[in-house]
Amino acid sequence: MITDNSKKRAKAIMIQGTMSNAGKSLLCTGLCRIFTQDGYKVAPFKSQNMALNSAITGEGLEMGRAQYVQAEAAGTEPSVLMNPVLLKPVTNMGSQLIVRGEVRGNYEASEYFRMKHLLIPEIQSAYDELAKENDIIVIEGAGSPAEINLSKGDFANMGMAKIAKAPVILTGDIDRGGVFAQLYGTVKLLPEDEQNIIKALVINKFRGDVSLLGSGLDMISDLTGKPVAGVVPMMDVNIDDEDSLSTRLTRKSGPALMDVAVIRLPKISNFTDLAPLEATEGVGVRYITSPGEIGDPDLIIIPGTKSTIADLKWMRSSGIEAVIKKLSSSGTPVIGICGGYQMLGEKITDSEGAEGGGSIRGMELLPVITEFEPEKHRTRTSGNFLEVSGIFSSLTGRPLTGYEIHMGRTILRDGGIPLIRLEDGELMGCQNGNVYGCYLHGSFDSAECRHGIIDGIAKYKGIDFSPDTFNWQDYKNEQYDRLADGLRASLDLDMVYRIIEKGI
Repeated sequence: MITDNSKKRAKAIMIQGTMSNAGKSLLCTGLCRIFTQDGYKVAPFKSQNMALNSAITGEGLEMGRAQYVQAEAAGTEPSVLMNPVLLKPVTNMGSQLIVRGEVRGNYEASEYFRMKHLLIPEIQSAYDELAKENDIIVIEGAGSPAEINLSKGDFANMGMAKIAKAPVILTGDIDRGGVFAQLYGTVKLLPEDEQNIIKALVINKFRGDVSLLGSGLDMISDLTGKPVAGVVPMMDVNIDDEDSLSTRLTRKSGPALMDVAVIRLPKISNFTDLAPLEATEGVGVRYITSPGEIGDPDLIIIPGTKSTIADLKWMRSSGIEAVIKKLSSSGTPVIGICGGYQMLGEKITDSEGAEGGGSIRGMELLPVITEFEPEKHRTRTSGNFLEVSGIFSSLTGRPLTGYEIHMGRTILRDGGIPLIRLEDGELMGCQNGNVYGCYLHGSFDSAECRHGIIDGIAKYKGIDFSPDTFNWQDYKNEQYDRLADGLRASLDLDMVYRIIEKGI
């Protein structure tokens, strides 16, 4: 256990991975929950996060979704201190840079690599602020520490471990094969001083009989000089994913009472909006990448995106737009969220060059036009549905809560009917028959909103479908507890606590 830390800097533990998607985020989330359950004040930290899934703090600042989730698991208020640098890819070669929740501009990869050392003082300051207020900081690495071409000026992996004086547990993904080579190669590619910072190994995402790994565990420990702290099974927990590497985006659901087709846009963002629908028994959620996959769904959802214009062009050239418009004309409901809402309109104009400039015709399913602006709009908010027409008329008057992250301003054209009245009286969104759009992320978290959607589809199909009402926050807490239970059963927590106590 950790000794009294009341007048000292927080202890730290860092989880690094042999590659992206090795399960670092999930392990950090579970450890945050475990340490909190054990009575410690805990905060997550990731110096640099690259992801399109983000969240809005109570102050209206933007941070990575993974650290927001980890803060929830730790029972603490999410803060941009937990993720001081967030990169949101805009193109294959460039990203929007967000520092302490505020946009600093767009940078090409080479440009960012040259200037990123200037961010180290801000990262150090954010970490120090957290360390003054907590007992344990759970730090998540990024990608792999053995990306030797990027090691100069690193502050995401070993560089961060040195800043925080954090011992490292290295995890490898056995599900993709070659886990022993992953672990050995990662350790041995590092200079000796950084090898020494790694204190233990974890094998993640295992399926099968752990006893079959016995000799392999002994051998990897002998070869690397690092003990194995556990073999973590592939766990059936439903916890928000960090980015588009998520396996949920390849889901092809089986038969369900209700079939929801979600367009998997190339720069899809905040797809966690759909998680509450996915968790609802009887609702099948499929992610679509080609016209032939769409079929005849009960609902089509166009989610958020970091590149509205480019993704609209992709939908148009792929033929997906044509299929959506044909289904919509025959009555299939369509919902657009944020960037998806912008696409449903008549026109999108980018006179400020937020996405490269120019303008494009929209899908022309909603009577709105969008003008991009340089300032990003970020806020948590709530409101109520106005009188709703069409298949989702049962939403009328229902409350909803959520958050906004967008750089566009959308205006209703003559005859456009708004969808929502926000708490400050502002009108948002648009509806036209069975087509609906708004900027509010997270609205499906509300059972009132979720069931209004389900009720509308059930009545339209003439079926009796009343899913159990569940509270999304309670559901998430149950998942965090399940994850913690799974890690307690598979990790040597006495070893983990000794590593934290001893440090580097």
